[in-house]
Amino acid sequence: MDLTVGAILEGKVKSITNFGAFVALGDNKTGMVHISEVANAYVSDIRQHLTEGQDVKVMVIGNENGKINLSIKRLEPKPQRDGAPRGNFRQNAGGQSQSRPARPAPVPPAAPKTADQLFEEKLKAFMSESDSKISGIRQYSDHRTKSRRR
Repeated sequence: MDLTVGAILEGKVKSITNFGAFVALGDNKTGMVHISEVANAYVSDIRQHLTEGQDVKVMVIGNENGKINLSIKRLEPKPQRDGAPRGNFRQNAGGQSQSRPARPAPVPPAAPKTADQLFEEKLKAFMSESDSKISGIRQYSDHRTKSRRR
């Protein structure tokens, strides 16, 4: 089986996670399609695009340290853009068109954080505050020790 970058293979979706899908490639090899490599459009829920047991055609985009990275979207045709210029155009008082920057695309709401993520954030904040306090105490004690020796 050719697992070089750029190789196109057939596989079967073995399992799906929130961040991607694992694809059985044969010869006891498994690769992963990251959620960003599933489709040319934004994918918020990978299960809307793939199901377990589905046969898929994939392209190898990386193969390092035994980890095989795959892509489905690179085998799809790129979406066509219409011929309209980008941005918003308007005419000034003299009849000349002026470019106005386009509004940024709306950002999808972030997924709610799990209890583990909330705990990790609280722990990180506590550790940072604790380190700050300890360094202040050390500076104070070093300063007092030096002034007594004089």
